Amino acid sequence: MDLDAFLALLTPLGQKALAEASELAGADPVAAATRLRRTYDASLTSAALTQAGLRARAKVKFGADAELMYFTPHGLEQSTHADVAAHRAARLTGSLRVVDACCGIGGDFLALARAGHTIDAVDLDPLTAAVAAANADALGLSSRVTVRTGDAADVDPSGYDVLFADPARRTSRGRTFDPQSYSPPWPVVLGLLERSRAACLKVAPGLPYEFIPDDAEAEWVSHRGEVKEAALWSGTLACRMAEPTSEEHPWRRATLLPGGHTLTPTGATAAVGPVARYVYEPDGAAIRAHLVAEVADLVQGHLADPMIAYITSDAAIGTPWAARYEVHESLPFSLKRLRSTLRRRQIGNVTIKKRGSAVDIERLRSDLRLSGDKSAVVILTRIMDKPFALLCSPCPPA
Repeated sequence: MDLDAFLALLTPLGQKALAEASELAGADPVAAATRLRRTYDASLTSAALTQAGLRARAKVKFGADAELMYFTPHGLEQSTHADVAAHRAARLTGSLRVVDACCGIGGDFLALARAGHTIDAVDLDPLTAAVAAANADALGLSSRVTVRTGDAADVDPSGYDVLFADPARRTSRGRTFDPQSYSPPWPVVLGLLERSRAACLKVAPGLPYEFIPDDAEAEWVSHRGEVKEAALWSGTLACRMAEPTSEEHPWRRATLLPGGHTLTPTGATAAVGPVARYVYEPDGAAIRAHLVAEVADLVQGHLADPMIAYITSDAAIGTPWAARYEVHESLPFSLKRLRSTLRRRQIGNVTIKKRGSAVDIERLRSDLRLSGDKSAVVILTRIMDKPFALLCSPCPPA
């Protein structure tokens, strides 16, 4: 879909085509295209069907808003989940002027505008900027949002209360995990940060720690058990803990949504000891924020291995910060021994988890040749440099 095709969608004829395409959601693609081509030209038919498909996919992130919004494939992929965007927007108090330096399809500025802020949004791609402007209009927020095509490098954040930036993490070869390959690249992003009064940078959750500015608060956000992203907060938006508890990433936080639970460093240290009655698997946000010791403290637990983020404890403590499993057997890993144990227990269905193990899960599942009517969780891990398998059952969530 190019810019002209998208703009055609915004016309009365385009809106009619889009409505008909939405009614054909789930139909055979060839049949749907053939039906629309009886009334509309090939370009408008393709744009309408593409947009209808993107709206259906977008419901996971945007809920009912998706039925009114517009998307590009890359824009939808990188856009923030509405719950996460609302969480970030809630950290901005008052009525502020915000510049969104690489706005994408507008998922973040929509939440900021709904929170009462005024947004100047910029995107380098004319099609993406047009989609963002259409979204502001579709959701009744155009009075608070101005969108233009431009280069983030040319933005002057000093004229705003807050800078928000979500640099694109795709190249012509696909997704990139190298911040130097972001668009704009990391040095430009840091330059914007340095010239801003306060800022929030949305980054990939796997951002290498060495790229985090020393004076920024790093927050990893997990939504329904999946780590979605990290945000770097600076200036007056950074919530720094009273005293750094570590020289490495001292200002860090993990957040769980939709519950809004938050975890920050306490200075806790995790002891190492034998596998106990329960194994706790910390949420990924706590792991990325280096807060596993804090989770261990919550469940009165310790680590079975100092380098592996599995916590073990005799205490049955419910916490949103970790999934809990009851350990039935702990055995040095070997295929023959594990297969024998599962057969003896009549286990025919297993969920396999691993951390610190090089075992190929799908190959192992095939090699186990399971039979039986019972289920179990098998945790493959390393304990003091030796491979182990823990045979477990899941405990009810907190």
